[in-house]
Amino acid sequence: MNTTETPQNVENLRFLPSIDALLRSRTAGRLLAETGAKHLTVLARSVIDALRRELLENAAEETEFSRENLLAEAEARLEQAWRGELNTSLKRVINATGVIIHTNLGRAPLSENARRAVAEEAARYCNLEYNLETGKRGKRGARAEHLLAELTGAESALIVNNCAAAAFLILTVLAAGGEVVISRGELVEIGGDFRVPDVLTQSGATLREVGTTNRTKLSDYERAIGDRTRVLLKVHPSNYRIVGFTATPSLTELAELAHRHELLLYEDAGSGAMFDLTEYGLGEEPVVSRSIVAGADIVSFSGDKLLGGVQSGLIVGRREIVERLRRHPLYRALRVDKLSYAALEATLEAFRKETFVEEIPVLRMLSAGHAELMRRTARFADRLRERTGENAALRFEITEGNSVIGGGSAPDVQPATALLSLRHAAVSVSRLEEQLRGANPPVITRILEDRLLIDLRTVSETEEEELLGILSVVS
Repeated sequence: MNTTETPQNVENLRFLPSIDALLRSRTAGRLLAETGAKHLTVLARSVIDALRRELLENAAEETEFSRENLLAEAEARLEQAWRGELNTSLKRVINATGVIIHTNLGRAPLSENARRAVAEEAARYCNLEYNLETGKRGKRGARAEHLLAELTGAESALIVNNCAAAAFLILTVLAAGGEVVISRGELVEIGGDFRVPDVLTQSGATLREVGTTNRTKLSDYERAIGDRTRVLLKVHPSNYRIVGFTATPSLTELAELAHRHELLLYEDAGSGAMFDLTEYGLGEEPVVSRSIVAGADIVSFSGDKLLGGVQSGLIVGRREIVERLRRHPLYRALRVDKLSYAALEATLEAFRKETFVEEIPVLRMLSAGHAELMRRTARFADRLRERTGENAALRFEITEGNSVIGGGSAPDVQPATALLSLRHAAVSVSRLEEQLRGANPPVITRILEDRLLIDLRTVSETEEEELLGILSVVS
């Protein structure tokens, strides 16, 4: 592009609307109530500045400009800028991907009881750190932590704002200035550039790697123990798996070794299941209560994955260790707010009442059977056909497929599901996906070869009517 100013380019500037003229336009008047006068002025200024640069850079003398067409262009860009900002703000989407714990879509949706609890505490004051019996300062998160300890069989519990924070706090308090022994096969990068070795380094502990990537024996850990050793660390590798010629000591064996040498055993359990997933044919994930029984001194896991709660790092273990974590100054920087406690309390209550499969959306999706999903998808397809008619451009059929648990949980298990496979006679699959993504609310799908796939496993029944309406429009 020619960036040299010419007399013609400068002459074109006389057609450029002023910021004030743009703000007096019909489009700006409509947007004023949505965005406010100050911010609308900021957007208008950026639009006019961009148009000014383009006019100065446009050397094509045959291009005709007028005040009317430049004002119309400025109005269109003003609305586009406003809508662009809306797309970066948080908004509800329909997750039709079949990925249950979808990190990019906010992981676990909360249960109805958890949503109600959050709304209640958000609107009013609460006894966050106030003891109603004594009238004095109380313990933050007491109920949620009590439930967490009770459900896992641990002596005590603590809640911080995510699982990386939990690992950082634990290693800072227990191992700063000392050594942490870990298997090479567990030095993983979990996602978002989160690497276990980086957390270890930042905590002030020294990393001591043992074994090989695929095989680590108990004797490897024992040979690495020295005067500076503080912690034996066991890390769940999330969605990373090594199969075949492998070996690793059990948690019980590591606990016995650690305690024989007066060391601590810490397990980062990743997603951390509260019950045995194999009961639903979903593969093995560390069950937190079993880790406590096996002898782990401290265990951390995520609150927004298999638990089905909000983003949080849940810590359970020996009371003495948990209290050391609570007293450390770093804990104050990592603690959660009243809304997180409210959501976690309601979520944990479902486990206490043993109604978690029915109440918690993630677990309800996980437990949905293949036959049930086939029936539901068939009913949905019939309703869609009634809306669109036999001659609609949108063509669809039901196919077999697999859902994904997501969130690094049970990566080698993909539950069988029913898929609604879509094609459009007039537009490409990528264009169809783009149209659904631009709907209100946006519908997030997945593409396989030349088909667009919708998995109702991750679409709630209350969203089906909206989804039918959106698909009817694109037909």
